[in-house]
Amino acid sequence: MALRYWLKSRKRRRDWKRQQQQARRPNGNQMDGKTSSHNPRLNLVYVLIGLSLTFLAAALGANQLIMAPEYREAEERQNYRRILMPGPRGNIYDREGRLLVGNRPIFKAVVSLNELRPEFRVEYFRLLNEAREKNQRINRTLINTTARAAVVQRYLNQLNLLLGRNETVSDRLERHFRQSLLLPFPLINDLTAVEFARVIEHIPVESPIQVITESARYYPYGEAAAHVLGFVSSTTEIPATEVSEADLLTFTFEGKIGRSGLERSFDEVLQGQSGGEIWSVDPGGFQAERIEHRPPIKGGDLYTTLDIDLQLAAEKAMGDKTGAIVALDIQTGEVLTLASRPAYDLNDLSPFLSHAIDQQIREEGGWLNRATQGLYPPGSTFKLVTAYAGLREGVITADTEINCPGFHIVGGRRFHCHRRIGHGWENLAGAIRDSCNVFFYDRALAMGVGPLAAEAIRFGLDQPTGIEIPGETRSMLVPDPAWKKERLYTSWFGGDTANFSIGQGYLLVTPLQMATFVASVARNETRTRPTLLLRGPDGLVAQPDFTRESTGLAPEDYAIIIDGMRQSGQTGTGRLAGTAEMMAAGKTGTAQIRKEGRPTTLAWYVGFAPADNPRIAIAVLIEGVPDTSYGGGATAAPMARAVFEAYTRKQPQSPTVVQQPGESPGRTR
Repeated sequence: MALRYWLKSRKRRRDWKRQQQQARRPNGNQMDGKTSSHNPRLNLVYVLIGLSLTFLAAALGANQLIMAPEYREAEERQNYRRILMPGPRGNIYDREGRLLVGNRPIFKAVVSLNELRPEFRVEYFRLLNEAREKNQRINRTLINTTARAAVVQRYLNQLNLLLGRNETVSDRLERHFRQSLLLPFPLINDLTAVEFARVIEHIPVESPIQVITESARYYPYGEAAAHVLGFVSSTTEIPATEVSEADLLTFTFEGKIGRSGLERSFDEVLQGQSGGEIWSVDPGGFQAERIEHRPPIKGGDLYTTLDIDLQLAAEKAMGDKTGAIVALDIQTGEVLTLASRPAYDLNDLSPFLSHAIDQQIREEGGWLNRATQGLYPPGSTFKLVTAYAGLREGVITADTEINCPGFHIVGGRRFHCHRRIGHGWENLAGAIRDSCNVFFYDRALAMGVGPLAAEAIRFGLDQPTGIEIPGETRSMLVPDPAWKKERLYTSWFGGDTANFSIGQGYLLVTPLQMATFVASVARNETRTRPTLLLRGPDGLVAQPDFTRESTGLAPEDYAIIIDGMRQSGQTGTGRLAGTAEMMAAGKTGTAQIRKEGRPTTLAWYVGFAPADNPRIAIAVLIEGVPDTSYGGGATAAPMARAVFEAYTRKQPQSPTVVQQPGESPGRTR
């Protein structure tokens, strides 16, 4: 009964459903006697799904084909690193090929953090478990940092025990880990030769501690020519390398960059060509495999015009006095000697300049290159300029004679001669020989300040020489009435002209300028361009590039000036400059300044030798000590002689030279 009822109910439900389906069909349509369940609105859905799948397929294809290089680059940036290694700097030589600046090895004890990774992990988990046992707060970053420091310090302690040091890791390990992970971590930067030998002997070969060799600048002659050669400092901004993938994360070993002198001026020449490596790294940033390697290449060498024998002779002659000596080849302008004191031992600045050394040099005044940066009144050496101006203006002739009573009245004021009792009657040659102030006072006042200033400018005393080392001052001064009016708001007086005529007053020059001036006088020309470059990396010899311009002085007038300079070297104020083998022609000077608020003298000598065939010109400037008296003839001239003697010892026997009246010196017959 129950079964029959269930079957009838099921049949009624089937009939009802069939009726409902037929009622939903429009007009109750049937096709081929079969009912249709298709809904046309689903077509739109199918179209949208198809378009979406097509778009996704196109986008996937674009990513696979078009964007592949970009994704590859991103992968490389994430998985590859570049290491740059600077090339060794080139050497610097003197004119005879003697080494002035080279490279020496410095030894560093280092560890590779990559090799210590297993120990880092062990120490990390030990510290982590220890913190858990003590119920401490877990700071995984701090535990990582502490673990690394503990492992590295253990190796550093091995070195401390071996070498008797007390070095610690401190914060530099984490800086290195963040910034230079692929580079060796330096435990000790400056192993001495004895320490190096001890480490090599006692540290096992399989130890993570290794000794690497880098280069530092080496100066065989210590402080000789320190201001010319210059020094270097460390830098990570090394020149670009040809190692590929320049956009990779890059780690750089420290290189060197020139900071002063020739090291700075020719830094691009001396810099080596950087080498480099490409490494694949793991997710932690540690090295996995070296992909590319290019070794660094040593920089170009520099051959200078310096003669180290003359340089050493000049610096020895100066001793502990303050000043400068410059010697030039007269015909080429090549700088044979450029000495400035006080100086400093360049080896004390390598491999780095410490604060203590910097402070010591500052206190001694050693940073100033007095040859190119020191400004001084030239004293009586400027009388040669006054002589040129007077002869060109016609206020001085071969017959001009002035009586020197020991003073000259200018504007109601006495301007004294250095010889208070006077020289009596003096012509131009005698006035140069005796350095008579009165003669030049009188003639300068006769022609006025204009020609005097113009002549100084014609010889280039108002501008830098253009020497190839940085820092040459541009503050030299040739004064005139317009300058005084503009700067000091007052008129030019006769006393100013008198002081100007003997190299005092507002006039300021450098020792290098005076050396170029006297070299020009030796050739009877107006300009000499000094050069320090004898031969560059291309092997070419530097040629003098200054304009050969005659002074325009008549031969007989020029002969008077040279005769006076010769007489000065024989019996006058410059007689201590010459040697038995080589007579010098020159001019001394003694200028008055105030130093530290007290009166001080400057001792000058300018000249050339041999007097009858000039080959070497020299300028000497020595700063006096307050309340002491230095003189050009007594102090500076003997220093010039020391350089002349060193030069003479190096020269072959001179040819016979016949000097005819009115001829320029240097004519060989």
